[in-house]
Amino acid sequence: MKAFAVVAYKGPLQELEVPEPIVDDHDVLVQVRVAGINGIDQQVLAGAFKLFLPYRLPQVLGNELAGTVLRVGAAVRGFKPGDEVYGRPRVSRIGTFAERFAIAEEDLALKPSSISMEEAGGLPLVALTAWQALVDRGNVQPGQRVLIHGGAGGLGSIAIQIAKHLGATVATTASASNHDFVRGLGADHVIDHRTEDFAELLTGYDLVLDIVGGENLKKSLTVLKPGGLAIGLVGPPDLAFARQLGLNPVLQVLMAALSADIRRRAKKRGVRYEFLFMHASGKQLRSITALVDSGALRPVVGKVYSFATAPDALRESAKGGIRGKAVISIP
Repeated sequence: MKAFAVVAYKGPLQELEVPEPIVDDHDVLVQVRVAGINGIDQQVLAGAFKLFLPYRLPQVLGNELAGTVLRVGAAVRGFKPGDEVYGRPRVSRIGTFAERFAIAEEDLALKPSSISMEEAGGLPLVALTAWQALVDRGNVQPGQRVLIHGGAGGLGSIAIQIAKHLGATVATTASASNHDFVRGLGADHVIDHRTEDFAELLTGYDLVLDIVGGENLKKSLTVLKPGGLAIGLVGPPDLAFARQLGLNPVLQVLMAALSADIRRRAKKRGVRYEFLFMHASGKQLRSITALVDSGALRPVVGKVYSFATAPDALRESAKGGIRGKAVISIP
């Protein structure tokens, strides 16, 4: 079958003929209709994770999908052939830029009936990330204040909606051309990141969701009230992340050292910093499905690429400027 794979780190994405997926007892074989494009795809291609996620090259790329069930493993009880599904596979077995993909049953959910395949294909990774940041880690409550950076992007557009659903007052950063768009998603306060400094305009926030890192993350600490939480999605990684992956003691020490500066800064201000590397969860996706079908959550797809143009799609999406998600449609 056709697939697009990483043949060499930092090289181009290449089209290959690869073997059909092996379907174990707890797996579901999916005819992939749509695969979402995410920042993690760029990171895998660049070799950013090779220290702790040593994929065996060539590695088919792709971290989320929507499609139709072709067959199920002998122990699968929750799905049957013909079901329309969506999911984010666990990081140890990615590869959704392919015509077919075998995914663990517990990483999969039925597709929301109220949205298209294109909308579903770009939803699992960003929705799970936002859910795990705002619900699992942040425990956001009604009346709290949340700052979400990059509100017009794939993650930001979903995180704003989930935060509003939880009852939070939401601030976000976005370019001037996207201000009306993010307000339409529910943002209460919008800061133009090109002309305004969010750190001078905001104070007393309970949680910040940072997708930029570096100086932006350091400045984000200053808008938090005492006891507030900054969640970083691009790093630096911390000790809890190293333990989550089961890394050896040497790598655990390394991860702790990478985040030492930001953790010191947070402690000095009386706030907290945590790194989030989201995990697959069909159970959480079912909660997200309920939000979508109730009308509380609306996926945003900014651009749909054809399967044949997957390498171009990856390059173009890395430049930014797309509202919501970019996805690849697979005939």
